[in-house]
Amino acid sequence: MLKVVNAMGDACPIPVVKTKNAIKELSGAGMVETLVDNEIAVQNLTKMAQQKNYGVRSEKLGENQYRVIMTIGESADEAGVEADEEVRTEETCIPDGRKGNKVVVISSSCMGSGDDELGAVLMKGFIYALSQQDELPKTILFYNGGAKLTCEEAPTLEDLMSLEANGVEILTCGTCLNHYGLTEKLKVGGVTNMYVITEKMMQADLIVKP
Repeated sequence: MLKVVNAMGDACPIPVVKTKNAIKELSGAGMVETLVDNEIAVQNLTKMAQQKNYGVRSEKLGENQYRVIMTIGESADEAGVEADEEVRTEETCIPDGRKGNKVVVISSSCMGSGDDELGAVLMKGFIYALSQQDELPKTILFYNGGAKLTCEEAPTLEDLMSLEANGVEILTCGTCLNHYGLTEKLKVGGVTNMYVITEKMMQADLIVKP
């Protein structure tokens, strides 16, 4: 028996709770497939499955689309569901640092003006510092010269990948990538357009522009 759980857009602990409820509905052996939109949720579900000794695997279906499949054995009702209360949901969840709709917009590969070499150092430092914050932005938008920071050989890639792994949405302007000849060199996040950039900024609770 297969149960599909749609947890797209749900923050922790909702994907875990929905999945546990689906497992209870199996009343025995079967599979539960949970759809989520961030890697934090994938980690949370994987951790829960490992705690309960369920078979688990995950795959990325597309931009901000993931599938986690759990295989529940014949003894799931006894060994898993009955003991479920022993593992609190709060302990299962990895904290999601994204709070509110904070959007960071980066329009240059340099921070500030006066000396581009210094500006590049400052921007790298800013993105690293951003990755270390307790509260992470929901989205980071890159356009114009900022598009270079999400591409091959950029000194900021490692920190941006860390931010993405922690659930931060990273979007780079497609027109800008094309203008700089970087369309095939994007290494982190996805491609977007000016309509989406405008929409993200208009809906933001706070916009940060270094």
